Amino acid sequence: MTEVMATKPAPGRAYRWAVLLAMGIAMYGTYYAFDAIGPLAPLLSRQLRFSDSEIGLLQASYSLPNVFILLAAGFIIDRFGAKKSLLFFSLLVFAGLVVTALSPRIGVMASGRLILGIGAESFAMATHVAIARWFFRGELSLAFGVRTSFARLGSLSAQTSPTWAHRAYAYWQWPLLISVGFGGLCLTGAFLYWILDWRGEKRFELSVPEHKARLAFRDVFRFNRSFWLLAALCITFYGCIFPFQTFGQKYLIDAHRVTPQAASLLIGMEPLFSMMGMPVFGYLVDRCGKRSLFMMVGSLLLIPVFLMLAYTDISPVVPMAMMGIAFALVPAVLWMSIVFVVPRARLGFASAVVDAIQQIGLVLVNLLIGWSNDRWLASAANPAGYHPGMWMFTTLAVLGVLFAFVLRRVETGPRAHGLETITAQR
Repeated sequence: MTEVMATKPAPGRAYRWAVLLAMGIAMYGTYYAFDAIGPLAPLLSRQLRFSDSEIGLLQASYSLPNVFILLAAGFIIDRFGAKKSLLFFSLLVFAGLVVTALSPRIGVMASGRLILGIGAESFAMATHVAIARWFFRGELSLAFGVRTSFARLGSLSAQTSPTWAHRAYAYWQWPLLISVGFGGLCLTGAFLYWILDWRGEKRFELSVPEHKARLAFRDVFRFNRSFWLLAALCITFYGCIFPFQTFGQKYLIDAHRVTPQAASLLIGMEPLFSMMGMPVFGYLVDRCGKRSLFMMVGSLLLIPVFLMLAYTDISPVVPMAMMGIAFALVPAVLWMSIVFVVPRARLGFASAVVDAIQQIGLVLVNLLIGWSNDRWLASAANPAGYHPGMWMFTTLAVLGVLFAFVLRRVETGPRAHGLETITAQR
């Protein structure tokens, strides 16, 4: 008697995109939570008398624990799978938002941001594995671009909240309570993903199996040169983007004399351009490769941005648009490039290592820019006090181009991993 083994089919497009929609809903709420402090900074300064160093501490508190926690989170993701990990980390996101809104004391708020950071960054890493699990056969960068467009929409909603929720900005706590409500979307999306993944793994053959990886911290020393160049590019690129968002609205109000509403719309251009551009760039990368070249071009766009803001009379719309395009192009390529340079069984851990390195950069840059602004008395009365910080951002942008250039040299040589050649058709 011959026993025929039934082969599960690959998941259909409709089911895969339903899974992606669940992730997108969760990422929308998560990124609103991350960006809630930037538009609140002027209010924290006026009502709670927070210095720029203390505002920088709130963002640094989000990033600081992830230097260590994300490595453990990578093990959790690879060991227990995306389904359980996403639900667990979404609970931490919601808890962190609640704690942040409880008290005007800097210690309590920083503790809430710390809990939020542990949950939110680990959640984002788990979505990388989830995308590779459902989309590895094709449309990988496009799927990541769509997922991140939801995230950028969350950022845009937060950055522009002084416009659409201007009445809430009469008191420091009300915008934070709004962020708690958005945190509920993270829980909702994670629960929907749980249901879809649980049903899907019974019906389909998926690319990344769950509950199999057993890793050790020594695995970090087995990653290749391309991986570490991606990590270096990550720390320099995001070191320009997110710390600038922390202080950007305050800077534009003080240095360019715009209204708080106009400042929120200008900063909101970053997530807006990213939201619209990431699926487009993801689609192009899936079909033509050239990943390190795309990242080099995106990094080049950042170099003139901060000096244009500091030293020219060019409308802030122009440099903010350039930053927004870069913010669409580089992330659309960077994170899914990790899939090609590490074994799939180590994908969660590898993504966590890159994000942990990124968090080191965000901690240092947020604290450094806050210190710089205080040291040189940056204010509406002294806009030149912001210039040292703008030179710091420019230096990071130059380093990002250098790392992208070296990565392209590696990926067009004999030790390439396919970043320049692998396309969705192959």
